[in-house]
Amino acid sequence: MKIAVAYSGGLDTSVIIPWLKERYGCQVIAVVADVGQGAHELEGIEAKAKKTGASACYVKDLRSQFLEEFVWPMVISGAVYEGKYLLGTSIARPIIARAQVEVALKTGCDALAHGCTGKGNDQVRFESTYAALAPHLEIIAPWRMWDLKSREQLLGYLKARNIPCAASAEKIYSRDANIWHISHEGGELEDPWNAPPEDVWMRTVSPLQAPDRPEEVMVSFEKGMPVAVDGKRLGAVALLEKLNAIGGKHGVGRVDIVENRLVGMKSRGCYETPGGTIIMAALRGLEELVLDRTTLHFREKLAHDFSDIIYEGQWFTPLREAMWASFASIARVMTGDVVVRLHKGSAIVTKRRSPNSLYSESFATFGVDEVYDQSHAGGFIRLYSLPARIRALKASQAIDGSSQKSKSKSQSKPAASKKPAKKSTKKSSPSASKPKAS
Repeated sequence: MKIAVAYSGGLDTSVIIPWLKERYGCQVIAVVADVGQGAHELEGIEAKAKKTGASACYVKDLRSQFLEEFVWPMVISGAVYEGKYLLGTSIARPIIARAQVEVALKTGCDALAHGCTGKGNDQVRFESTYAALAPHLEIIAPWRMWDLKSREQLLGYLKARNIPCAASAEKIYSRDANIWHISHEGGELEDPWNAPPEDVWMRTVSPLQAPDRPEEVMVSFEKGMPVAVDGKRLGAVALLEKLNAIGGKHGVGRVDIVENRLVGMKSRGCYETPGGTIIMAALRGLEELVLDRTTLHFREKLAHDFSDIIYEGQWFTPLREAMWASFASIARVMTGDVVVRLHKGSAIVTKRRSPNSLYSESFATFGVDEVYDQSHAGGFIRLYSLPARIRALKASQAIDGSSQKSKSKSQSKPAASKKPAKKSTKKSSPSASKPKAS
């Protein structure tokens, strides 16, 4: 048996390799996805994987593909999970799992394994990708199978087998990094009443310590894809690295959120997405110029559902493909330049221009113009408000009709007749008719 494991070099996957070999008596192929997590995490990783028992280790540089095929489409869609999270971990999982599947098929593996816990979202994201791309391969999730429950037990497992590991028993935070973002969970963050300590943050300075002088950066787009910074054309990786450095210097892109996990529980995380925050702000500023009202609102409605698709690991689905076709069509006019001002943690659009701009100063001006007859607005408003007018008229007619009906009913009612006086049956005496003597 041969198993391909998604390998990061961390404590969990360092344990998984020998555990798989002992349990299944198999060969283990380690697959490392370079999505921009940093050279410090990748240095010597191939040798490390082999020391823990892997028969082979494949390191795949996926940074450009990650941005061009996954992140930029997400940016164009405007997808943001629960109003704050720019989906940094979520969007990386489908390309990592895809690379793992490709290696597994190439090397003749019988199964796929991952180091995701049974409490998190990532198990869904990895296994949904496996199901879509290699449904015939067995899936092995050690965290749902073994009896190792703590960091101390994992370290003890490696120590008992004389397997080297640089991890220590004390790990303050659980982190996940790629070129788009870095996430921080655990430690003091598990209590939502604790403010994030400053030692949590790694890619951004505190906004309080950021430069007092604002800095402006211009981002250029072609069909929604970022292609240049300050007029200099750059590849996807170089472009984002540059914006990460600029944004980080100004404390841009920090998020502290208590989110709803797909598996049902809430979790608290701190995310840093400095360059991504700049790009998202810039593209939203550009679409203000080039998208008409109904198209923009349609894009915004679709973005909510698209964020769920990414968060829930449904990238390789017909629905995602259909939705992306809509976004790609909308993005055809999203070409232009946007200036974003960075200051003390904020990223605010100050300028935007595009050859496809729908904004016309001659129409929008408050001064004298020759292209807009304000008297025409009256007819538009009358038609626009016609449903309300008809409804009000109908209601008025109903009231008048009811009043008229009530009045008519009142007039047609016969008047009450007086009852005839009863004749007296008592006979009068003869003397009664005679006049009295005076």
